[in-house]
Amino acid sequence: MPTDNSNPLAWIDDALTDLERQDLRRHSATRTSAQSALVTIDGLELINFGSNDYLGLASDERLAAAAHAAAEREGWGGGASPLVSGRSLSHAKLERRLAEFEGTEAALVFPSGFAANAGIIPALVEEGDAIFADAKNHASLIDGCRLSRVTRFIYPHRDCDALETMLRQSAGVRRRLIVTDTLFSMDGDLAPVARLTELAAHYEAMLLLDEAHATGVFGPNARGVTDQLESTHKPAAPGSAGGSHAASSHTIRIGTLSKALGSAGGFVCGSQSLIDWLANRARTYVFSTAQPPATSAAAIAALDIIQSEPHRRQELLARAADLREGLRAQGWTTGHSESQIIPLILGDAKRTLDLATKLRDAGYFIPAIRPPTVPEGESLLRLSLCYHHTPEIIDTLLTRLARFAGRA
Repeated sequence: MPTDNSNPLAWIDDALTDLERQDLRRHSATRTSAQSALVTIDGLELINFGSNDYLGLASDERLAAAAHAAAEREGWGGGASPLVSGRSLSHAKLERRLAEFEGTEAALVFPSGFAANAGIIPALVEEGDAIFADAKNHASLIDGCRLSRVTRFIYPHRDCDALETMLRQSAGVRRRLIVTDTLFSMDGDLAPVARLTELAAHYEAMLLLDEAHATGVFGPNARGVTDQLESTHKPAAPGSAGGSHAASSHTIRIGTLSKALGSAGGFVCGSQSLIDWLANRARTYVFSTAQPPATSAAAIAALDIIQSEPHRRQELLARAADLREGLRAQGWTTGHSESQIIPLILGDAKRTLDLATKLRDAGYFIPAIRPPTVPEGESLLRLSLCYHHTPEIIDTLLTRLARFAGRA
């Protein structure tokens, strides 16, 4: 008979204690309200700066109504993978709408943004190929690169000179794939997309751009950072397959439905041949049960709102600029943020956790981000702005933070 001392899982208790000692252990909280600027978490009513619901659509009644109608019409569960029998009418309609929205020939919906990255990257490269990835890419991109089992080159964050050196030194590989977020989820800064596009074209590399945190927020058509940058050169008509998307022949664009669109799932858009290939070879698509039809219907409603109510993203980015200016004036370190994501970079994990606790006691939910989510020594509070954060809420936050400036 095995004894307690022989329990093969006994090491976990010690490992958790070690995390606690380093101020790195996470604890789950329970939200008992709708996702909005004001939430109730573990019984506390808090002003919420911890959500990626950038346009305030997660609790929008129009998304709920669309989901309800789809559930009544098509049932709830997907029941099977999309390639078997899980692709619902709402699912198919969403993919057509995403392709139109992104100005591409086709699109493919995955159960989550993580599943999209974990499945797409290994489907694009194999033995004999190479990946070039930004050092601060999201975990889903990192894991997708690892799953590919090919040679990986990690270039310093946003350092295109280092990337070019790596590309030049890898002339012998068959296929090359550059992988990056366009808006980095912890630092709130933007990838040098224009330069990356030039490098991809010059070195005949594929370029994978993850617009997860930028879809719906950036660009005249709300397509993301790529849309914003390219619109300054040759604007395209909304929904067109050509125009400003000059890099489409070698670019794979990924987005998510769970952030600005307020629903759930991830997607990839591009040429019809790319989408056909991924539908056959991306394991997280082939072997995952399809999303419930209701989530696709909610995402379609969100696309309608994004295209008809541009003031949401315009006001969001304007308020984010005001908050960044106010924080920097108080002496907080906010890095190179250019977006609705603003880090308060504190460095030390305990110091970060202590400030998060003080703010929570004062009525604010601002997550403490610590390793391994960020590198050692770069712990931060992640301020995530949403459309429902009014100027008054932002001013009140600045007033509160002014009391902690220099003492955090």
